Amino acid sequence: MGKNDGNLMEKIVSFAKRRGFIFQSSEIYGGFASCYDYGPIGVALKNNVKAAWWKAMVQEHPEIVGLDSSILMAPQVWEASGHLGAGFTDPMAECKKCHKRFRPDKLDDQKKCPECGGELGDTRQFNIMMKTFVGPVEDTASTTYLRGETCQGIYLNYENVRESMRLKVPFGIAQIGKAFRNEITPGNFTFRMREFEQMEMQYFVNPKNKKKEFKRWKEARMKWYEEYGINKKNLKYYEQTKEDLAHYSSAAVDIEYSFPFGDDEIEGIHDRGDWDLSNHSKHSGKDLKYFNAETKEKYFPHIIETSAGADRATLVFLVDAFDIVSGGRTKTTESNKEEEFVLRLDKRLAPIKVAILPLSKKKEVSEPAKKIFDELKESWMVQYDETGSIGRRYRRQDEIGTPFCVTLDFDSLEDKAVTVRDRDTMEQERVAIGELKDYLTEKLGF
Repeated sequence: MGKNDGNLMEKIVSFAKRRGFIFQSSEIYGGFASCYDYGPIGVALKNNVKAAWWKAMVQEHPEIVGLDSSILMAPQVWEASGHLGAGFTDPMAECKKCHKRFRPDKLDDQKKCPECGGELGDTRQFNIMMKTFVGPVEDTASTTYLRGETCQGIYLNYENVRESMRLKVPFGIAQIGKAFRNEITPGNFTFRMREFEQMEMQYFVNPKNKKKEFKRWKEARMKWYEEYGINKKNLKYYEQTKEDLAHYSSAAVDIEYSFPFGDDEIEGIHDRGDWDLSNHSKHSGKDLKYFNAETKEKYFPHIIETSAGADRATLVFLVDAFDIVSGGRTKTTESNKEEEFVLRLDKRLAPIKVAILPLSKKKEVSEPAKKIFDELKESWMVQYDETGSIGRRYRRQDEIGTPFCVTLDFDSLEDKAVTVRDRDTMEQERVAIGELKDYLTEKLGF
């Protein structure tokens, strides 16, 4: 079944809830629109995605360091960054009949209310920053904002990081963290939410070298998605036109993915110039220029930004790995199933690496099975499951993307070996218990 199937997204949303990936926020109260909770399997997947990004951006680049800045900042930050001006607004129109609000630029040419068909009122600009108050009194003096993007915390700490880590241009600062936007029409599951998590890296360069660095990071970020198993056919670049560009950007390329609901951005690579550092320097009075002691040059570094969403990346890996097998493939259970789901995640991203499945609950089988679980859990996320038929248990593990299942049977008591089943090939191999950890290490690659 292809990615253009009209019902595919509905199946994925239902599957994500049923298998503990993603739940609707505040569901028992009817749900809270465009906010989601990651379940036990989903949070493990998202953590693996973030770890893979951190490895690629920080661990493998000695000139890039990490940061975790505060969500709450001085309100002057958002004045200097332009977020309180016209550059961070969306058009909004209210239906005169049902009074729901929409972005008219996202509707069809008729510009009618998509809910009731009523007439829309005049379009006005709506600032999407989320306002909050600090302290006991809700007044203008106590007003601040939940950050609309994580990168501003990087710019504020640019000098602190550079000095404390003794860094020279070019260098980068990476951060994973929450951001908040009061979107008028969020949607498409976790693709566009009001509370989301960003994975951003700001690379500070000599303006003479920024074109070369822009090209390098554009290619590196596309390669990352491909390396972790995303089908190349579903990925493409979109080069923003002059009309698309943010006011601070001189060049921007989006990496787009072909979702069931259409092609849309999962990451942006931007040439932000010196706009951010020069503006914060002007508004704060702090000189943020970089001085090269060797060349005696002094300048504001230009910034090449890679901005990805942890939620969008997790959704991409979930959608791309989601495979529907018509007629079912687990022949050890009932054969009247119309279809089975297999999540063909890269082994490094799989929430559970190994499942231990004893063929019997009897003590002579379950006890050695639990001992194997205790040994393997020190190295990987491992799940123990002894409930239901072995076919049903295989299917449960296939659906959450577990690469290997280890089955102990009564023969194991005699030959001291277990059966290891591969998620993708369904091939089974008998492995000595004493060699199991080395076997799995080689298969998993870590």
